[in-house]
Amino acid sequence: MPERNRYSAGLLAVEAAGILLALLFLSPFYFLIVNSFKSLGDILRNAAALPAEWGLDNFRKAWTAIDFPTVFLHSLAVTGLSVIGLVIVSSMTAYRIVRRPTRFNRLLFTAFVAAMIIPFQSVMLPLMRITSVFELRGELYGIVICYLGFGISLSMFLFHGFIKTVPQEIEEAAVVDGCSPYGVYWRIVFPLLKPIVVTVVILNVLWIWNDYLLPVLVVNAKFTTIPLAIQKFFGQYLRKWDMAMAALTLSTIPIVAFFLLLQKHIVEGITAGSVKG
Repeated sequence: MPERNRYSAGLLAVEAAGILLALLFLSPFYFLIVNSFKSLGDILRNAAALPAEWGLDNFRKAWTAIDFPTVFLHSLAVTGLSVIGLVIVSSMTAYRIVRRPTRFNRLLFTAFVAAMIIPFQSVMLPLMRITSVFELRGELYGIVICYLGFGISLSMFLFHGFIKTVPQEIEEAAVVDGCSPYGVYWRIVFPLLKPIVVTVVILNVLWIWNDYLLPVLVVNAKFTTIPLAIQKFFGQYLRKWDMAMAALTLSTIPIVAFFLLLQKHIVEGITAGSVKG
């Protein structure tokens, strides 16, 4: 008769530690949501207390102060175009490197991987110069091109590991049936990359949507994103924490909903590409 699994003290301690750790990581969301309903005076007096009255005045003021619908569309356009470009370019690059393992392609893959360890701060000044010379600064396509350059290394690396698991026999069968090289990729290979595509999309959306440093260097008031717009609440002598918290809550809602909807595919995509089938 099999021995029953016992709820040991060690397992209880691990679960308790996990719960405490989860509460620790969730505490910023508590402060964010609670303080978005409080006045500036209440926030300064006790930021951890619950609001005396739950009102939407802060949200109305923040909505108008930063023209939230406009900056939301700007962030949506920048994020959407950048992620679509990253998926297309990095997946096709990884497919070519995997299926044509020439010396040049292996060297190219090494260069992409090495680029992942270069800190952004070390290329800020050259980036400013390049965007100025090629007139990329202040334009939507300029910030999209910059995100393509900085995001392609990790995206290509993830696609590279996953494409190795795709059986090459199905591609050869498609070629025998008269399918072109581009047809093989888009009709046969790309549909099989769905798990890793979702992973790449989630990781890049979380990065680009919340990014502040690159937009502040490249874009201007014509394409202000949400992180740049929220910065106006923090002046040299006054910080409007009440409206800033409300604006941050508004900007967090869509990205949290997007993440919760697709987060299960992150582990699936990464683990599927970690072992060659």
